[in-house]
Amino acid sequence: METDTLVRAMDGIELHYKAVGKESVNSSSDKDMNGTPDDTFHNAPIADKSQGSTNLFDPLEDLPPGIGQYDDFHTIDWLRDISRDRMRHRHIVKKKQEGCFEKLKGAHDAWSGWVCVLLVGCAAGVCAAVVDIGATWMSDLKEGVCAEAFWLNREHCCWAANDTTFDQDGCSQWSTWPQLFGVMSVGAGSYILSYLIYIIWALTFAVLAAMLVRVFAPYACGSGIPEIKTILSGFIIRGYLGKWTLIIKSVGMMLSVSAGLSLGKEGPFVHIASCCGNVLSHLFPKYDKNEAKKREILSAAAAAGVSVAFGAPIGGVLFSLEEVSYYFPLKTLWRSFFCALAAAFVLRSFNPFGNDHLVMFYIEYHNPWYLIELGAFILLGVFGGIWGTIFIKANIRWCRYRKMSLLGKYPIMEVLVVTLITAVIAYPNPYTRMNSSALIKQLVSQCRPEDDTALCDYRYNTTATDMTSDVVSGPLGPDTIKAVWLLFLALVFKMIITVFTFGLKVPAGLFIPSMAIGAIAGRLVGMGVEQLAYANRSHYIFKEMCTSGHTCVTPGLYAMVGACAALGGVTRMTVSLVVIMFELTGGLQYIVPLMAAAMTAKWVGDSLHKEGIYDAHIHLNGYPYLDCKEEFVHTTLAVDVMKPRHDQALCVITQDSMTVSDVESLLRETDHNGFPVIVSRESPFLVGFVLRRDLIIAISNARSMHEGIVSKSLVYFTNTVPSGSAANCPEPLKLKKILDMSPITVTDQTPMETVIDIFRKLGLRQTLVTSNGRLLGIITKKDILRHIAQLENEDPASILFN
Repeated sequence: METDTLVRAMDGIELHYKAVGKESVNSSSDKDMNGTPDDTFHNAPIADKSQGSTNLFDPLEDLPPGIGQYDDFHTIDWLRDISRDRMRHRHIVKKKQEGCFEKLKGAHDAWSGWVCVLLVGCAAGVCAAVVDIGATWMSDLKEGVCAEAFWLNREHCCWAANDTTFDQDGCSQWSTWPQLFGVMSVGAGSYILSYLIYIIWALTFAVLAAMLVRVFAPYACGSGIPEIKTILSGFIIRGYLGKWTLIIKSVGMMLSVSAGLSLGKEGPFVHIASCCGNVLSHLFPKYDKNEAKKREILSAAAAAGVSVAFGAPIGGVLFSLEEVSYYFPLKTLWRSFFCALAAAFVLRSFNPFGNDHLVMFYIEYHNPWYLIELGAFILLGVFGGIWGTIFIKANIRWCRYRKMSLLGKYPIMEVLVVTLITAVIAYPNPYTRMNSSALIKQLVSQCRPEDDTALCDYRYNTTATDMTSDVVSGPLGPDTIKAVWLLFLALVFKMIITVFTFGLKVPAGLFIPSMAIGAIAGRLVGMGVEQLAYANRSHYIFKEMCTSGHTCVTPGLYAMVGACAALGGVTRMTVSLVVIMFELTGGLQYIVPLMAAAMTAKWVGDSLHKEGIYDAHIHLNGYPYLDCKEEFVHTTLAVDVMKPRHDQALCVITQDSMTVSDVESLLRETDHNGFPVIVSRESPFLVGFVLRRDLIIAISNARSMHEGIVSKSLVYFTNTVPSGSAANCPEPLKLKKILDMSPITVTDQTPMETVIDIFRKLGLRQTLVTSNGRLLGIITKKDILRHIAQLENEDPASILFN
């Protein structure tokens, strides 16, 4: 039954376009079709001249710009836009028969989608490379500068040096700030000077990022993924994907990450890639003038964003499909894959990390894992689900307080305070001082004999290993015990400070901070399991694990699984998350532990709190997003939700009895986005639906182009005027072309569960409620969201936008 409803809806669209004839091909953007027509009016034959006068002024013969377009903070009409594109395509196919030039135009239309996603992928790859290189350089700038070439970061600077050994803290060509100021490299003076310069640089980067966002592009703050999800569901937010947002977001990301804040640049890459998609889609009229088609490009761009963020093109496609896209046809899947591939190829050509990989933390070990470890992996999944729930609730509460208090009026001051606290506390601990990506890289790595880091200070049996083999397990050394305590303190600090950082008015992502928290927890658990197995290596449970040639347990694997679990607990991703993780690390043989941790994190998280962080922020901001994943379990009917209520009058327009003055008064006195058109007040049978924006533009255009149109001119939404009616009256105004004659309708007794499914699957803006063919009311998307909020004991007024 549901499938038949959808088929009839699309058939109604097609029949209406055929009825309006050839004009609909050339002016299809000016029809606002919503669904199936009323058979009484749709199938009525068009009157001929003998039935009445057709001498009506039609200001829409060549429709002015703006008709059929959308205002800011409004929802698009998916059915109308998709039908417009079908008519445009049929027109192109028909014109192909007229000559070679038309065939060439048809070929251009066919390949324009692939060309567009190719350009978007290349642009996203270039932006990602620039941001990666710039962020790494500025992050190292807080600690020193390359004396020979200041534009090189520490790692690239040391590559250029002729040192025979490489120290992770620097090299002969890398100069710390105390060295540049002539202070000894050791001692209290050097430490204090480094501490102060670190704080100064952090504050400088943070205030620059906040001021750029505040002055040039307010939409460049945050991760952007909640807004991208809302936009892809059909909502219009003008300027959110503009060129200024693209520029400021890219520069601001480098600054905010370099400031040492507990945030990442990977999430905002989705926003940046979507900006590239929006800007480049203007080059192709096929996508520029059709909002539904444009969202196919934006879906592909979101996939490219994840592709360049994590070096995971397949994971990017799945992320776009699972997490952000609302309308995802098969051809969008193919183009998303091609776009993600192009983006990954361009980023790989730049080689921003200098390791022949697309990401910083690519693992190079292949140690086996054992079935007994699955319990520890599931435990990490439980931790991820609990931590994700705590973080979401705490962050939403803090963001709500920020919006309701004076704190929201001073965003730059808030950024400075959080940055100052972060820098002061982070610097003494090397695991909080370093960049989060570098920390994850260290945590997921395997200790080798030549490593001299604190995490690899094991008391080895020198007869059991040599410099050419992998490290075998051993008791923890003093430096490793100290590192464990520092990691624990880093875990606590990051868990707290991230709550206050995500939501600041700077470009801020959540992927990397969440992964860092999970990686720290996983590394600590992994080291604990390793010591347990080593201490009981003769026991039959651990005997097979502690064979020669590798460690009993791989702590880096636990860090990887913990990162997956924490990110899954915060975002509630599953399939795309696992694919991203094994593409990110190259650990395909560890896919089962990753799957177990991701599913456990989602189950635990959903049992404690049903929303992920992005959905929670969508609801916090009041965006009209109707989630396809949620089920409506109540038993209300359409008559319970429709507006107006029984004691109120419905604002309507009659098809042939209202003057221009009456329509203008209705527009002045109400703020509705559209009006049903009925036969008459006495006979309220539905004729169609007309948008407020189209009415305003059409009447304004008619008054400016034709002097005969005055306030007393009758407005007709019909093809003809009854004979003799125009003899002593001002010239009438015909607005049939802007009338949607096929709006989706439901009866007053339709269950709301069915109404919500129709809204979700057809992408409706509104539906009209009838009883026995008579118009009773209207249900908009906002009415449904307010109804759901009210049933869940939430504030219905939190739904802010139309």
